[in-house]
Amino acid sequence: MKVTLERSALLKSLGHVHRVVERRTTIPILSNVLLSAGGAGLQLKATDLDLEVTETVPADVGQAGATTLPAHTLYEIVRKLPDGAQVSLETGSDNSQLQLRSGRSRFSLQSLPESDFPDLAAGELSHRFKLPAGDLRRLIDKTQFAISNEETRYYLNGVFMHVSEADGQPVLRAVATDGHRLARLETAAPAGAVGMPGIIVPRKAVAEVQKLIEDPEIEVEVELSAAKIRFTLGAVVLTSKLIDGSFPDYARVIPAHNDKFLTVERRDFADAVDRVSTISSERGRAVKLAVSEGKLVLSVTNPDSGSAIEELEVDYNAAPLEIGFNARYLIDIANQLDSDTALFKLNDSGSPTIVQDRDGASALYVLMPMRV
Repeated sequence: MKVTLERSALLKSLGHVHRVVERRTTIPILSNVLLSAGGAGLQLKATDLDLEVTETVPADVGQAGATTLPAHTLYEIVRKLPDGAQVSLETGSDNSQLQLRSGRSRFSLQSLPESDFPDLAAGELSHRFKLPAGDLRRLIDKTQFAISNEETRYYLNGVFMHVSEADGQPVLRAVATDGHRLARLETAAPAGAVGMPGIIVPRKAVAEVQKLIEDPEIEVEVELSAAKIRFTLGAVVLTSKLIDGSFPDYARVIPAHNDKFLTVERRDFADAVDRVSTISSERGRAVKLAVSEGKLVLSVTNPDSGSAIEELEVDYNAAPLEIGFNARYLIDIANQLDSDTALFKLNDSGSPTIVQDRDGASALYVLMPMRV
């Protein structure tokens, strides 16, 4: 194999693929990136056996061929080369080493045979549709924070995507929950999505897609089956296994009869919660909301460190209510909202609360209360 290409193109592509590679793995080949030079240029591929990213970059191919190199080492070498440099990659006759040349720099890197590199065969992908990258990123951005980290409830370790109906129209819905809070966002269902199976996209795949969306104006092609999903973003293709499990019936935890409406300035509210929670214990993180007509009092009492109170003017005309929440969760949800105000739909101190930008907004959050 002999190939020459721009340092900037190689670095950008390595930046996309090397993140998939686990730094600690018992299988040596999984530490490597597969380089394949051919007519289309240089293709880079990395995998952790659950997730695979490939990208083809323009290159001057002197001799076609393939090899694998340590992904993180190669990325660091290319990152440290000067801007505007040309990079030459060439394997020897026995293919056990690769020579990397750029300007006056020379590197000799140990390689492993490309025949050992695993292929995450996607199989038959039954459903295909396209949607704007901006819409996909919004589905991820607004729900990702609620993904559970609890490995025993593995079916919550991702974002659940499915097609549902709202106001008589099909919508593509993304949902994530950790049992304490739930995030749901929907967008108009793209052509081809109707009839797709409900799928759980794993946390790592969700995070990688989020990072790969650099231009919100492009279209992303999504192909999926019940077991795998593939995202094509320009020259980058990400293929991932899906979580094999059943996502809970989330609709059951979204309350339908919360009739006490509280409207508050979003930024003021988040800042006030942040201030009073300074007193709270790391374990509890509980903040009490005492709401009455036109007034919200936030308070924290910690026997070990003291207490804090802050008062806000709000729009509220229902019966007085006291309810407790985890301060971190309140701030997380407030930060997801787009408008200047937050709408809380309350019932009583023991029931879940809905938080939205406004009534009927496409993003909906549910928060379980705490005892305070």
